[in-house]
Order: sequence, then structure tokens, then C-alpha cells
Amino acid sequence: MSQSHPYLQEEHDIFRQSLQKFLQKEAVPHFEEWEKEKCVPRDFWRKLGEQGFLCPQVEEGYGGLNTDFGYSVIINEELEKVGTGLIGVGLHNDIVMPYIEAYGSEEQKQRWLPKAISGEMISAIAMTEPGVGSDLAAVKTTAVKDGNHYILNGEKTFITNGVQSDLVVVVCKTDPKAQPGHKGISLIVVEAGTAGFSKGKQLEKVGQHSQDTSELIFEDAYVPAENLLGEENKGFYYLMDQLQQERLVVAIGAIVGVERMLEQTMDYVQQRTAFGQPIGKFQNTQFKMAEMATEAKIGRTFIDQLIAKHMGGEEMVNEVSMAKWWTTDLAQKVATECMQLYGGYGYMEEYEIARRYRDVAVGSIYAGSNEIMKNIIAKNIGL
Repeated sequence: MSQSHPYLQEEHDIFRQSLQKFLQKEAVPHFEEWEKEKCVPRDFWRKLGEQGFLCPQVEEGYGGLNTDFGYSVIINEELEKVGTGLIGVGLHNDIVMPYIEAYGSEEQKQRWLPKAISGEMISAIAMTEPGVGSDLAAVKTTAVKDGNHYILNGEKTFITNGVQSDLVVVVCKTDPKAQPGHKGISLIVVEAGTAGFSKGKQLEKVGQHSQDTSELIFEDAYVPAENLLGEENKGFYYLMDQLQQERLVVAIGAIVGVERMLEQTMDYVQQRTAFGQPIGKFQNTQFKMAEMATEAKIGRTFIDQLIAKHMGGEEMVNEVSMAKWWTTDLAQKVATECMQLYGGYGYMEEYEIARRYRDVAVGSIYAGSNEIMKNIIAKNIGL
């Protein structure tokens, strides 16, 4: 379905084919094992790096390929087809590293980007706290300046890539008294091995098992002042600037998940028989498939339009908020409907639909909950 994207050229297709070939060899045969082991191994990250599949958008001077966002779209799509548990790669490529690219000093870029591109260094971003989700202005983690260091205290939770992370962009308060609260937020990069920084246990999630998610704990973590990203107290504005791409990446994953579930269910209903005929011959099945195929097409058309606008440098916070909530809701609906069409087999681990059903549930929660998306839209339409 994906090859017809209007914004992709021939070189994008060649890139897609080489990535598909790579994943067939290096990911597909091992993915179930990674799900059981609750981890995507580091050597897979290194192999991705060797082949140019990590942060290809970064400038060539730091080891990147200086590609457009179309390449990121392809990477996110092809990883999603293998399994949602691989979303940590998209987070590293398209969510964390753009902060270093956009706000990092020359010295920071030289220090971190080449290792992020080679797969030597896995990254994470730490926003959420045990008591603070979508309301970023309320973060409680503090960073107090002490000579040429910051002393960090606080706790983060639900951190994607948390267990394996070597570099974490931490959202913290450098001016706890600032009013309103968002004016005191900064982004500070903390590296694994920093005194006072520890990782909590890997969290047990309902789905996306191979994706390592954990708590991060800062107890008088002693971080060099040169690890401040951009300017002090500007962190909230940096976050707002980058969230458009994060939400678009989530929507892309959701629509690919929808397409994948429909493709598999289509095969299944043509093979499975009941009452002497394939279940695809029953009107109920046909209507359900027709409805879902229509919604998938609407979603895909909208997403493709947004990708093209994003690549053109347009700001479209409102449309991306619409896409994020609608596609993640659709993915949950399609997972439920498709599982139903599989009958009892849909509840069995040997069928991918069972894993997809578990994996889609969190889409409406992360990257800003769908309720927050609707708040943003309501405000933007004048309410």
C-alpha cells in the first residue's frame, strides 16, 4: 500500500527495498524472541547504524546522510510492519535526535550525533513523571546550578528506551519559581553512568513487549553544565516546536498498523471456512471489511497530505493533533473488529492479530493523550 506515496521519489523506493531486505533477514526471524526477552538487542541497533538506517536526516559532517523526512517515514513504516515493539528506533531517530540537531551546540553535536548514527548510543527523552503526564508545565524534576554543574533530583516514568539508553534528554525545572510554570523548564542531557543517575526496573506493559520502558531516577545527579541543551528556561518552547513531528510519527505508525491488520485479516477471511464457505463470503464480513478499508484509505490520504506539508516546512499543529487522535482510535477499533473476524483463533498468540490488539492500546495515551489532542483542536477552531 505504501509505495504510492505522492511525496516519494525513485531513490526513496530503492531505500525502502534495501530496508525491507535488511529487516527480512535481521528482524523478522528474531522478532518473536525479542518480544519474549522483552528487549531489542543492541547488536540490531548497531546493524541498523551500519546500513544507514539510524538518523539518516543528520548532516553528512556528523556521519548522517542529510536526507529528507521521506526516509524517516519509510523507516517508521517498515519497522511498524515488523512489530510495534520497534518504535524505540523511531523515537531515537525522529524525536530525540532532532532536539540535539536543532538546539545542540557544535561541541554537543560532534559528541553525540556520530554515536547515535552508528547505533553505539541509544537515546531517550524523559518528560513523564509519576504524577505528571500531559501537563508538562507541572514537572517536578529540578536542576539546580552548582558552579559548572547542575544537580538533578526527581523521577521519570514510562520512558521508551529507558533500560538501554546511553543518553537521555531530561525535561526539568531550572527555575521552580517561574510563573507560569512552563517558563522555568530546561532540557538537560544526562548520560548513562552519571553519578546519581540510575534506571529503575523495566516496566511490565500490556503490549509492545520488546520495547524496553523504565523509570529513571535522579538523586543528586551531577551533570556538567555544558550538557544544557540550548538556553536555560527555554525548554518548554523547544518541546512545543518538536511535538508536531512526534505526533505525526505516531499517526504514521497507527495507519500502517491498520493497513497491516487489514491485509492479514483479508487473507484469513478468504481461507477460513464456516458453514461450507469462506467467511469472507458472508455479508457481515464483507461489510466490516468494506467499512475498515474505507477508513484506512481516508486515514492514509490524510496522513500522506500531512507528511507532504511537513516536508514542505509547514506548521500544522491542528491537523497533526487531528491525525494523532483519529488514527490511534481507528487502530484500536480495527484491532477489535479484525480479532472478532478471526474468531477464537484471534485470541491465540500464534496469530499476529493478538499481538497487534495488545500493542495498539497505548497509542491513544502516549505523545499527548487523545483528550489533549481534542483540547488543542477545540482551542484552534475557536472554542
